[in-house]
Amino acid sequence: MNLKSEPWYIHGILYAIIFILAYVLIRVAIIEPSDQLEKEKYFKEEGRLRMTNLKEAQILWQQKKGKFTDSIDSLVNFISSDYVKKVRAQVDTISNKSKDPFKVLTSGEFFPESLYYSPKSHSRFIVQIDTSVARDTVIDRTGRIVKIDSSRVIGTRYVIQNPDSKDKIGDLYTEALKNTASWE
Repeated sequence: MNLKSEPWYIHGILYAIIFILAYVLIRVAIIEPSDQLEKEKYFKEEGRLRMTNLKEAQILWQQKKGKFTDSIDSLVNFISSDYVKKVRAQVDTISNKSKDPFKVLTSGEFFPESLYYSPKSHSRFIVQIDTSVARDTVIDRTGRIVKIDSSRVIGTRYVIQNPDSKDKIGDLYTEALKNTASWE
């Protein structure tokens, strides 16, 4: 019986390979998917908070100007106006809580400049308003058409869409969905 023993470094190399493969398997199967889920959860929550703040800016814009706007630049600049500052500074006299309509972001603060972009791809949010045309025909006693009046109404409904998901607030075609988020 002649048993020849193998050198110790072969066993050491095999143990090192097994350890490395086990680490790679744990990393790929457990750690990276959970990291990805955390990132997706952050993108979803942060995107919805930013869209909600854009909605609140649209509501204040309509209260001040009587219609909505399709310009994110105008909304962000409007948030810095004295009118919005006055609204944000109001306090409820009964509960002594702030009447600030804007939500703090996941970082714990509110930055108007963050409302431009979706957190995932840094693409701009899509903001659109409706344009409706009402036509009225004027007919004289003999039945002839005298003139056709038309009036254009801009900005009675709006939609805010996230370019990275199916989330949206409002609707261009349905009055019942005004100021309503798709995730509510």
